[in-house]
Amino acid sequence: VLFQSLGCFLLCDTFSLLCGHCKKLAPDFETAATRLKGTVPLAKVDCTASPDTCGRFGVTGYPTLKIFRNGEDASSYDGPRSADGIVHFMKKQAGPNSVTLRREADLEAFVNHFDASVVGFFSGPDSGQLAEFLKAASVMREHFRFAHTIDMTLGLKHGVDTERVLLFRPPRLSSKFEESVLRFTETITTHTLRRFIRDNIFGMCPHLTNENRDKLKGQDLLTAYYDLDYLQNPKGTNYWRNRVMKVGSQFASQGLSFAVANRRDFVDELEEEFGLGASDGGDLPFVTIRTQQGFKYTMREEFTRDGKSLERFLEDYFAGRLKRYIKSEPIPEKNKGPVKVVVAESFEEIVNDPEKDVLIEFYAPWCGHCKSLEPKYKELAEQLYSDPNIVIAKMDATANDVPQAFDVQGFPTIYFAQAGKKDQPKRYEGAHEVKDFIKYLKRESSHVPVVSRVREDL
Repeated sequence: VLFQSLGCFLLCDTFSLLCGHCKKLAPDFETAATRLKGTVPLAKVDCTASPDTCGRFGVTGYPTLKIFRNGEDASSYDGPRSADGIVHFMKKQAGPNSVTLRREADLEAFVNHFDASVVGFFSGPDSGQLAEFLKAASVMREHFRFAHTIDMTLGLKHGVDTERVLLFRPPRLSSKFEESVLRFTETITTHTLRRFIRDNIFGMCPHLTNENRDKLKGQDLLTAYYDLDYLQNPKGTNYWRNRVMKVGSQFASQGLSFAVANRRDFVDELEEEFGLGASDGGDLPFVTIRTQQGFKYTMREEFTRDGKSLERFLEDYFAGRLKRYIKSEPIPEKNKGPVKVVVAESFEEIVNDPEKDVLIEFYAPWCGHCKSLEPKYKELAEQLYSDPNIVIAKMDATANDVPQAFDVQGFPTIYFAQAGKKDQPKRYEGAHEVKDFIKYLKRESSHVPVVSRVREDL
């Protein structure tokens, strides 16, 4: 069964029994389906019961979400996977690529929105630039809101006297520190319009949410977390945002971006990544910095209403005086076993020792595969225990920060850091038998491994 207009399929592998990701998504998908009833239909397919259907649409992993338009597979769904995110995303899919505005009241209603708005003003239905605008809107509609008009008088209030595209930032984020309406001055193409929107849509200090977090976190980002609520308390919310912007404007040219966020939306992340509890800061914002390299900093001084504490924090950050925050277990008092225990605080000393070849396993205490590997990994370490040039190590990746160069997405993940080449760690992709590890180390190590069957002190 295909949708006649617009809809979304969840394609999954026995969602109720086998696939953990499907089970996690299911309640949000069901909630979104209820909220979207009558607007956008949502449906799901069990790929174990209907393999032909899933095969026809190229499904290779689960869960897979696809958007159908007029009975055709229009695109993969790449939006957020929370109920709120699915509803928000799919509502954007409903209706035209670009909304037609006929009256000034239409324009005001469209731009008075929680999200930013992109509006084109054109001289008539045959305008070549209008055609390009609509083409761009069809490509980017999943991520941005578009509207257009062929009544040029609607733009007079905003100084539009020729065909023009304007970007309206959300009214709730209006501030004296930046323009609320930006003019696009290039010839319209999908490429030039996308670049303009991408570079300007967030402004100087956007509202960080679970929906836009991935777009904002690909940069050096300072975030102030507090009881942000634009629905119930917009004035109080912007009180703190304006103070961040006032101080941030002094450092705008130094490559650091700024954002504000509702601390309640990021409780788990703040506790897990920065060691901050929900009560930290009280009614005042607390501030973090996360860089592209994954370095983390927290402002320990109380956020003062005059912004001076934030200013001092930024001065120390740019002067290199701040100590990085590192989530780490305590360094073990005794670490004489065949498998060396590494924590974040000892990672540099052990794994990045320039004289040692190091094989390190990143594990999770609850991981069944890690537990199965443990006796084999210990036997490997015992056989290499007498070799002074090789270290077999492990680190609990759930309790310690993992350096950026080591991409850990699942458990166990094993890397080899060769002596003299610590900036080029290699991911181990081989089998998990002792003989396979030894074969790999003989090939990759800077020295020929000294292998003994039994530790000398056993």
